[in-house]
Order: sequence, then C-alpha cells, then structure tokens
Amino acid sequence: MALRFPDARDCRIAIFAAVIAAVPLTAFAQSDSPRDPRVIPPPKSQKKLPEAPAKLPKIGADRSRGLDFLFGALKAAPDEASAKHVEARIWAMWMQTPSDTAALLMLRAKAAMDAQQMDVAIKLLDAVVKLRPDYVEAWNRRATLFYLKNDYAHSLEDIREVLIREPRHFGALAGLGMIMQDIGDEKRALDAFRKALAVNPHLEKVPELVKTLTEKVEGRDI
Repeated sequence: MALRFPDARDCRIAIFAAVIAAVPLTAFAQSDSPRDPRVIPPPKSQKKLPEAPAKLPKIGADRSRGLDFLFGALKAAPDEASAKHVEARIWAMWMQTPSDTAALLMLRAKAAMDAQQMDVAIKLLDAVVKLRPDYVEAWNRRATLFYLKNDYAHSLEDIREVLIREPRHFGALAGLGMIMQDIGDEKRALDAFRKALAVNPHLEKVPELVKTLTEKVEGRDI
C-alpha cells in the first residue's frame, strides 16, 4: 500500500500529489549503511539542479505581474541567450524578499553551502522559512540541500511547499524529476521533467532526459 504525505489530499497541492502519491515513503529513507538498498546515492556532481545565476539583474517591484510577463517571454524566447536573460530575471524575482533579516540569512546559507557546511546551511534556512514561510526560494534552497544529502523525504516536503506557492517553479519541478529518477520511478520522473519543460523549454539537459525516459517508459516510435 502506497503512503501519502499527510496533506496530499489538499487541493492546493494536486500537481505535487499526482506525481508522488503512489511512491512508498520508505523509498526516500536515508540509509544507515552504504550497502542499504533503499537509497543509492546519485552522482550529484553530474546532475546539477537548476539554480539562480551568480549575478542577478535588478528588477522592479511589481512582482506578480512581472512574473506572468516573464514566463510568457521565457516560452517565446527566440534563442538560448534571450531565454537565459529572461530566466535570470525570473530567478531575481524569486530571490526577492522584503525582509532584510531573511536576505542576510540566505546569504549566510549560500556561503555555508559553498563551504560544504550543509548542516549549518540547513539550520540557517530553517530560520528563514520560519521567519518568512511565504518565501519560495528559501524552501527551494533547502530542498536542494536535502537532495544533496540524499535526504529525499525532506527534499520532497520542501518541493511540495515550493509548488504550493509557485507551481511554475521549474527548478523545483526538475529537482522532483531527479529524485524520482534516482529512486527508479521513471514514469514520475518523466512527468515531472515534462512539467518543468512546459514552463521553461530552455532548461539544460532536461530535454535529453525527457527523450531518454520517454523511450524507456513509453517505448520507441514504430
């Protein structure tokens, strides 16, 4: 019998629930031993999650209207360079927070992450999401850290929080696909990657993943 997250029936997270509802929670358990078959540590160095560029452009204050416009522009981008410019502006929108304290904690979490101090970074992000639970990028950043630690259960919980607040978050959708792929659920991985591409057709490596998984899940065209 498949296990669900406690609030999987909440209509606000239908997209997320549809993707992972049938996956046993034990599949995401952290292993106590490297030989534990429940978790096979993925080659994280080869599977980089989409993330904000190091330098973000300055953006205006009309966040909601701006995001709608930018997502439209992202789909219509005529070339890779134009798409990357629009994508950077979307990341800049997501990184915005009216709280100076939250912004400072995010900077410190990034520094800790760069220094490979993952537990310190997670504690800092714990403080951010407690302070600003509406801050999408804090949830997404913490989901990434949990993913890098092979803690899929907590990563999925944070991805859920991201998608509740921003269903178009292509970084979180791609991360969901990678987790599903890591645990061997290729059908749900394909579904998540397709959702990510529907939002952002210019994601690196994701089209190749979709092509490979489509052949595995649905078979080759005859």
